[in-house]
Amino acid sequence: MPLKKRLQQLWDELEQRHLDGFLVPRTDKHQGEYVPPYAERLAWLTGFTGSAGIAIVHRHGSAIFVDGRYVLAVREQVDETVFKPHNIKDCPPEKWLSQQPAAKLGYDPWLHTPKGLAPLQRACEKVGSQLIACDSNPIDALWSDQPEPPQAAIRPHPLQYAGKTSQAKREQIGSQLAKDQITAAILTAPDSIAWLLNIRGGDIPYTPLPLSFAIVYTNGQVDWFINSAQLEPGLREHLGEAVTIHSPASLGNRLDKLGQTHQAVLVDHKHSAAWILNRLTAAGAKIIKQADPCALPKACKNAVEQAGAKAAHHRDGIALTRFLHWLDTTSDNVDEIQAAERLAQFRKETNLLHDLSFETISAAGSHAAIVHYQVTPETNQTLQSGSLYLVDSGGQYLDGTTDVTRTVAIGTPTAEQKDRFTRVLKGHIRVAACRFPKTTTGIQLDILARHALWQVGLDYDHGTGHGVGSFLSVHEGPQNLSKRLIDVALKPGMILSNEPGYYKKDAFGIRIENLLMVTEPEAIDGGEIEMMGFETLTRAPIDLNLIEPSLLNQAEIAWLNNYHQTVYQEMGAELTEEVRTWLAQATRSISDQ
Repeated sequence: MPLKKRLQQLWDELEQRHLDGFLVPRTDKHQGEYVPPYAERLAWLTGFTGSAGIAIVHRHGSAIFVDGRYVLAVREQVDETVFKPHNIKDCPPEKWLSQQPAAKLGYDPWLHTPKGLAPLQRACEKVGSQLIACDSNPIDALWSDQPEPPQAAIRPHPLQYAGKTSQAKREQIGSQLAKDQITAAILTAPDSIAWLLNIRGGDIPYTPLPLSFAIVYTNGQVDWFINSAQLEPGLREHLGEAVTIHSPASLGNRLDKLGQTHQAVLVDHKHSAAWILNRLTAAGAKIIKQADPCALPKACKNAVEQAGAKAAHHRDGIALTRFLHWLDTTSDNVDEIQAAERLAQFRKETNLLHDLSFETISAAGSHAAIVHYQVTPETNQTLQSGSLYLVDSGGQYLDGTTDVTRTVAIGTPTAEQKDRFTRVLKGHIRVAACRFPKTTTGIQLDILARHALWQVGLDYDHGTGHGVGSFLSVHEGPQNLSKRLIDVALKPGMILSNEPGYYKKDAFGIRIENLLMVTEPEAIDGGEIEMMGFETLTRAPIDLNLIEPSLLNQAEIAWLNNYHQTVYQEMGAELTEEVRTWLAQATRSISDQ
């Protein structure tokens, strides 16, 4: 159905509901980045397929808002005569709403958090508009071939990979709740529930999670709201008697009971649906607005998870190295789709790949300037000599999740390309080599990644790093590295990406990404304070052909040489002689150039 016709049908539906507009975010009931097909309402209405964004359908003109990763993609996918695109940093939805005439705007309370709604509500009040919660989503009433909600099988995540029993985790969370005099915590994040119960599923593309809700109590008991038909045989025994299975439809009644007894209930208001808080408030519960109690312990990987991450990155590095060798030595005209498929095949040949960790970004030439470019048969192009090729990819393994980006020169790079690549590399190295004290947050380190670019008037419009799960989501909080003020200190065992970049519109894009693990505090000779640091997990060569050595100082050269020496020493013996010979050249000392 043409998108304009879909919008007209939505207007007809809104008129029946006496509404002048509607908010359409790209999310689901769990407020996650990766959503199942049935929840892709924003894509159905607008054609925009990015992982973050919101459209506002309004009688006086409609708009779509995306972050810096998608400012180019949105203009390619969306009809600008219908939805005017905005960079959410420059024109957030609340600013736009405060400039529109008064209107009655509907929203789905399952698809917005109270924290997210607050600025929209204030903006509407300024101009006399109203935000009205809808009992049902009008798009669902129109989407005739909307996919069914997923019902993938749910299985145990073995202790050999989890490193800690579910009972121990539940007792840890319950004890903290009791200490804070909280009766129960509502868990709405699927990865938190999967971590807590040591389970995995398949309801979300590329992410081994079941979509569910849970309530955890001070005694470590859990009410789990999930379709029991999804449970694999033996899973109930794995969960034990402390975990009670409930139908998802019974969640509301259970929230009502918590409220009726005036219990103190923890809800993460930044990441939980407004519907949850509204139901608890209406029932009389005492709402405690705190962070998801599982988020921080989940982010700090235990010893088993840390060892698993290293093993996963080792085998993933072998696959990526084989791919880079293939790319460098193949005589065929390779296109973006062929390259992505070949890389996936190398990962499959490890015989331990569960799935990719996200859809591979395989971007040649000017496509790499689109930060989250996704190749299609219509956009697919070959890798041309004189251009750059950017590949951002990862794998899901039972013992860890990987995410790595490499940018390589196809043929001879230009002086500009080498300059930009080297400045990105300088930022990457400065983050990777940094030592920092306890209580340091990501925003304090972000400038290290941008400094070399800033000095010549350049920057990139995305974060420097995000958290990564352990056979969970490739994007995990609460930690990150970015300009955003996120008051979460980096702690030992956390895994983050380190991915500065540079993007020249309609020309080329550069990103260098490794995953890092925060190390335990250690003394520095002559120092007075113990310092943490990063251990680089990713194992894959960085293209030496794109480096301008004169821009690197001796410490940066030493870091690069040491990194490449580690890559060769750890992986060389497991490669064929041909690939090993290639890797020796690809990881040679920069002083040999």
